[in-house]
Order: sequence, then structure tokens, then C-alpha cells
Amino acid sequence: MNGRLVGVPGPACDDGRMADDTVVVWDEALLAYDMGDHPLDPVRVELTMALARELGVLDRPGVRLVKPEPADDALLTRVHEPAYLDAVRAAPRDPLFAGFGLGTSDNPVFDGMHESSALIAGATVAAAEAVWRGDARRAVNVAGGLHHAMPARAAGFCVYNDPAVAIARLLDLGAERIAYVDVDVHHGDGVQEIFYHDPRVLTVSLHETPLALFPGTGFPDETGGPGAEGTAVNVPLPPGVGDAGWQRAFHAVVPSVLRAYRPQLLVTQCGADGHRSDPLADLHLSVDGQRATYRALRALADELCDGRWVATGGGGYALVEVVPRAWTHLLAIATGEPIDPATLTPPGWRELAARRRPGHDVPLRMTDDVDPDYQPWQPSGEPNAVDRAVAATRKAVFPLLGLDPHDPRD
Repeated sequence: MNGRLVGVPGPACDDGRMADDTVVVWDEALLAYDMGDHPLDPVRVELTMALARELGVLDRPGVRLVKPEPADDALLTRVHEPAYLDAVRAAPRDPLFAGFGLGTSDNPVFDGMHESSALIAGATVAAAEAVWRGDARRAVNVAGGLHHAMPARAAGFCVYNDPAVAIARLLDLGAERIAYVDVDVHHGDGVQEIFYHDPRVLTVSLHETPLALFPGTGFPDETGGPGAEGTAVNVPLPPGVGDAGWQRAFHAVVPSVLRAYRPQLLVTQCGADGHRSDPLADLHLSVDGQRATYRALRALADELCDGRWVATGGGGYALVEVVPRAWTHLLAIATGEPIDPATLTPPGWRELAARRRPGHDVPLRMTDDVDPDYQPWQPSGEPNAVDRAVAATRKAVFPLLGLDPHDPRD
């Protein structure tokens, strides 16, 4: 598709207004990204879309479901090496294949690996294009968010890095300032690595400390390469942090750096694996806290980007208990009014979840009954572990963006 002139996106409406719609990119074929007996089970995406549908989120006015097309090699090689694409295609045909991060316990080889990975990348590209063209103000691909994939290596359950491919496409269409905010419990290392030297992309990641969790990167002093200083922002949080600490850290860093950067469009990776029930990490967030984070992201997109927001899923391994509720909240916030946390999950969805994953606790309501309120960060007093993390990030990156690391107004 052809882009418009360099600058802000062009509106789709004849009277110059951007269409105030939300595109949800969806096709059941996205469930084919299936590594078998593996934590990243596509049932979490299936149950998310089923829950959103039963709660009427997908039937709201202005919501359009768009069927994606696979990203072609020209798109994928904006981020990935051609030899890596060849390896992804070849691996399922070779039972002894090894290399490029494939064939490991994290990234097992599976049939149709290239095709399903390319479709997820194409879905996130479709979301980004819809927002950039002005066809919609917001767009969501809950099957996306595979943020660990590197240019020539699979990593962390991720084969192709769909957020990075979509961001590269936006740059090709003329975008000059893209902000990427990653709230997965794991550092968004692949996206950071790909754009570390590109001042047109700001990457922001809140995550559990790399001292305790994969991938071992995402320290505060990772602030961007030469010529792009200040365009990588990392907030590593200690194990055990709950909603109040997470929200305190988020609001102490993310709004300030986004306001300083002035992005044209916000891309977010909304992994749900920071939840207290997630089996692969050690943060203690609730669904209510995740919902609050999504609301904050939408508010920042509204404030800074005229609402232009592209949201993806990401990690999340409490397949029934957490992910479907968290991402249904995400879809509701992207498409209009948030869902009341006290809302009951529909009986039909509970039956489907019990049938698809027997033995799992199926939640009765869209809440964990947690108040995600927090106390705003202040640079005074005896700092706790969260405040030390915040201070380290602000000290490392705020001066590079013209901000005062000690001023809570910045």
C-alpha cells in the first residue's frame, strides 16, 4: 500500500477528520501459531476472542474485524535476515534441523512455522497501516506481540518480530516518531535491539528485573545507540511487585518520556504475564491492575497521538484464568467504554473454557477484586525497591530527553 507525504498520517474521512473506529485484526488461522505442548498455547487467544464476542465488545459501533494477509518477504526482511527466513521455511522439513534459535525447548520447530508466523506479522502490519492511513483511530491484534525475535534468531517463543515489522512498515510510510511501550513481564529485547540506533523509534519497557528473568537485558543504562541516545527506556522491577508498585513506576516514567518524545503514533505490547497467577514470572499484578495500565495507554495515545494506538498481545501463560480477561479488557478499552470489573463472565464462555482446558479454574467475573490505586512517585523519603528502580531509570534517561530526573512534574 502507498503511504502519504512525510509527516502526520492522512485522514480517511472526506471532511478531514480521522475515522473514529477501531480495527480488530482477526482470523482463526492466527491460532495456527502452535508449538504443541508448550506454554504459548493459542487457546489463550481463542478464549480471548470468544470472551470479547460474548460480552458484545466486537459488536460495538465502529468496530471492524479485518482479516489479515501474511507478511511477504519484502516486509519481513525489513527486520529479519533473508537466511533466517530460509531457515524458518526449511526447519519443518528437516528432523535434525538446528540453528538460528530454532529446535529448542523455547522455540520448537512446528509444521507451517513460516506461514503462521508471517500471518501474525501481517496482522500487526494491517493494524498499523489502518491507523496510519486514518481508516481507524485504534487497532488491535491480540495474537501479536512476539517481541523477542531477533533479526537472525528465534527467541523466547517468538519466530518473527511482528511489532518490529509493523514499526518498520510505518517508517517506510513516512512516520518520523513512533513510540513503542512494552508492558510484558519480560524485557522487549528484540524490538529494542532492532531500533536501538534509530532515533525515529522510542522503545519503553517495564519488566521484571533481568537479574531474575529472561532475557537478561533491559537495564536502565540501555538508553539507545549513538545518534539515538534517550530513545531506549527500561524500568526493571524487582520480583514481587504488585499493582501499586507497578502503577507507581509506570506513571513515574512513561508519561514523561512520551510527552518529551511527542510520538505520532503509539504501538504497545500488552503481555499479560505480569499477573500474580502467571507460572513463568514473579510479579504480582492483578487483572484490575492490567486494566488500569491499558486505560493509561489509551489516555496517552489520546493526549499525544490524536488517539492513534496500535495494540498487540504478547506473553501470558495463565491460559484460562488471566489472559482472556486481561485482553478482553484491552479490546474493550480500545473499542470504547471499559468493561465494569464486576461484570460476570458469560456462562457460554465458561463452558467453552472448561471444555477446552479441563481442570483449570474458570473465572466467574472480570475482576480479581483488587483496587490498583497507587501513590505517585516522589524523590524524597526512604526509597523502597520500586523507587530505586524508578530513580535509576530517570537518572539514566531523563537528561537525554531534556527532563529533570528529580522533578516529579517531569
